Amino acid sequence: MSSSLQGVRVAFVVANEGIEQVELLAPWRAVLDAGGRPELIAPKPGLAGTMRHLDRGDRFPVDLSTAQARPEDFDAVVLPGGVANPAVLRQDTPAVKFLIAMVGAGKPVAAIGHGPCTLIEGGLVAGRTVTSSPSLQTDLRNAGAVWVDEALRICRDGESDGDSDGVMITGRRKEDLPAFCRAITSVFAETRMTVATT
Repeated sequence: MSSSLQGVRVAFVVANEGIEQVELLAPWRAVLDAGGRPELIAPKPGLAGTMRHLDRGDRFPVDLSTAQARPEDFDAVVLPGGVANPAVLRQDTPAVKFLIAMVGAGKPVAAIGHGPCTLIEGGLVAGRTVTSSPSLQTDLRNAGAVWVDEALRICRDGESDGDSDGVMITGRRKEDLPAFCRAITSVFAETRMTVATT
């Protein structure tokens, strides 16, 4: 196990149903393997249910509710996809406020597939260059983002209009998870260096 993310606490923010299982587990494993501390955050305590495309997947224990999660306790965020997951999550006010606070604090945020849907709700994509499931491209453009059909996009502060904070990592679909996982461990490792010096 690598220790590049030692001391880095990563919030995986999801709804309690409809998460694309592989889009949760692959980044989770990448963070864990790099020595980070992933934690599952959802609107309700208990379990969060996943999907394997159209079939029911496994259920996973929720570590904190979105109302309990404090932005100052986390170093980075991952938003897995799944069609139903962000459609529900974007209606959860504590989740949206948590994301706004994380981005406002300059902490890296990563989203894959339909995950950026919740970022739209928080007004967090304006001026950003992002990718996503192609079905979200109109929504993202209408929210002020520049949408690109690429496997991965890393948008750093000031890359677009200079009004956004921190790094935003977006992935297009589950087939692009290898590149997405490499990107989050690399970018989150930069957070580790910041944590170590503060």
